[in-house]
Amino acid sequence: MSAEEDLDQFEAEVELALYQEYRAVLAMFKYVVETERRFYLANDVRVVPHGEGGATYFEVELGDAWVWDMYRPARFVSSVRVVTYKDVNVESLPEVDG
Repeated sequence: MSAEEDLDQFEAEVELALYQEYRAVLAMFKYVVETERRFYLANDVRVVPHGEGGATYFEVELGDAWVWDMYRPARFVSSVRVVTYKDVNVESLPEVDG
């Protein structure tokens, strides 16, 4: 196998492991949050729009979150703050009994 094929295989394995982790932790969270750069699961979400000089940006604060990032060694974080001029999508997850 070439180095490029090895890297592709490694990335595919890491992404599969990340997806499996996501499926395992999904029930622990209330919200799915998507920004242009990241995908999060969180239990607390606050989105504050700001308008300055005709431009609107969003300040997103997440508490008790999990970050979809295959290169991050620790995906559970207690708080996250994101500032973006792009769209922010927040979706409530259905409650899971149990």
